[in-house]
Amino acid sequence: MHTKDDLQQTLKHLDGRSYAAYKDLYSAYDFGSFTLHIDHVQSDPFAAPSRLRAIIPQQTAKYPPQTYQNKSRAIALCTYLADCFSQQAHKRSSRSGSGKSGLIEIDTPGQEIIERTCMHIDQEQVEARFSIGLPAAGRRARGEQAAQMLCQQIPAIVENTLYYAANDGEEIDRYIKTNEDADYVRAQLGARGLIAFVADGSVLPRRSGVDDRPLDVGTVAFKSPDALRVEFELPHAGRVWGMGLRRGVSLIVGGGFHGKSTLLRAVERGVYNHRPGDGCELVISHACAVKVRAEDGRSIAGVDISPFINDLPFGRDTCAFSSANASGSTSQAANTIEALEVGAQVLLIDEDTAATNFMIRDARMQALVKSEPITPLLDRVRTLYEQHGVSTVLVAGGSGDYFEVADVVVAMENYQPRDATQEARAIAAGQPVPRPKAREEDFDAAPRVPLRQSIDPRRGRREQSATARGLDTVLFGEEQIDLSCVEQLVAGGQLRALAAALLYIREHYVDDRRCLREILACVEQDIDSAGLDVLDAHRPGNLVRFRPIELAAALNRLRSLRIRNA
Repeated sequence: MHTKDDLQQTLKHLDGRSYAAYKDLYSAYDFGSFTLHIDHVQSDPFAAPSRLRAIIPQQTAKYPPQTYQNKSRAIALCTYLADCFSQQAHKRSSRSGSGKSGLIEIDTPGQEIIERTCMHIDQEQVEARFSIGLPAAGRRARGEQAAQMLCQQIPAIVENTLYYAANDGEEIDRYIKTNEDADYVRAQLGARGLIAFVADGSVLPRRSGVDDRPLDVGTVAFKSPDALRVEFELPHAGRVWGMGLRRGVSLIVGGGFHGKSTLLRAVERGVYNHRPGDGCELVISHACAVKVRAEDGRSIAGVDISPFINDLPFGRDTCAFSSANASGSTSQAANTIEALEVGAQVLLIDEDTAATNFMIRDARMQALVKSEPITPLLDRVRTLYEQHGVSTVLVAGGSGDYFEVADVVVAMENYQPRDATQEARAIAAGQPVPRPKAREEDFDAAPRVPLRQSIDPRRGRREQSATARGLDTVLFGEEQIDLSCVEQLVAGGQLRALAAALLYIREHYVDDRRCLREILACVEQDIDSAGLDVLDAHRPGNLVRFRPIELAAALNRLRSLRIRNA
């Protein structure tokens, strides 16, 4: 194996040569206490940064076994370490020269604690995967600066972040205990008949729509209404109290700017665990809770939307409905059915992002318009729960018709909840609204089988092309998959993992026989067994775990997708 001195000499010899000469660096280098692997060297200063790994033997890193003895603890520890590495990298990066020269970065965690490929720990070693921009002047290598980066700055970052002795043991313990407590609550929700828990003292408001950190001024700590308060005895935090949303139909009401959507968004993000100090550490939701909204213009491939939309003009079939440009109501119907198809147990809906005619149709309009093909969610939400066990949490501020179908009504006033269930029932009883009986439709549609030929990853001369762009787009072959309305994606690394997963399922599981749910189960099992690395042989350090529900959402929005009913 090459040594640190070998790397330093090589870099000095490269000074002033063509940037392509950096390709000679591919190798592993012994730095004494750790090994530096240079896995990919960028082709020019403006290309994607070079990929590196630092590996420290556990006998040198010396993390106590209890800090990574189970998956929950290992993910929490890796999140903490990735954040520490990111902070050190930011301090030591010195952007100068052409393109990405001087860049040092790692996939930085947000507020959520999620499995990532940038950091791994086990009983054998600690591994950090990160990127650097090799220095350049124009398109010439700056070997002296590169030697300083690789032989001085990187070792300093490693020494200050990846050894147990260099870290705050108490903070590591906080991350581990916070994550385990959240996992414990989520595991207990089903047995307690709950779909979500919001602990007293939680801070729900975020700083902005693009900054998910907790609002640090003018916040009101959450406090559960007495009627909805439940108690948990946690492994680490001990006894905690908070609001429990039970299975069934939950309605969140209130005036504008009083916190309705803020509460729903916290529940929506509660499918993920959160880091200590986030304010939502104990806002915990069912793992299969799915945000559903209208999505004008999306494509739909063979979805049975007949429970909501039927009897279209000219006899158009809605049992296997397809559209290249869906309306608000048809898109929300499709989003709902697609979520149910892959195992959603809780639907989360905010009227602000919903299609009005999908949500409700009042008695006067029903009396006037006899040929309406849409059966609103109002007439289906009880069936979803009573016959299929699917709960709904709905934000509503403009219609009281849902009072009649809700099991619980939470009224938000100045960001504080109160139980308004009995009051809402009394209003509904005192002001009855006659509604015609809705037609009976079942939600048990035939499983959909994706056709392999319609999932084409070719782009130009490339046999396979799948990349992510930001938090809202996957480029797959010649297609752009718009995921801007899939609101429970929280990290760019999830989109990169989804792009890799689309290639993976096409290669291994899309065979014109397996239905979508079977395909998702296979991928989930593979990731559980081998980690996210199973998705990409290059073992990138910027993938983040997604839910099968989001993989289905990505595939369903591929405009070339074609399916057949099983």
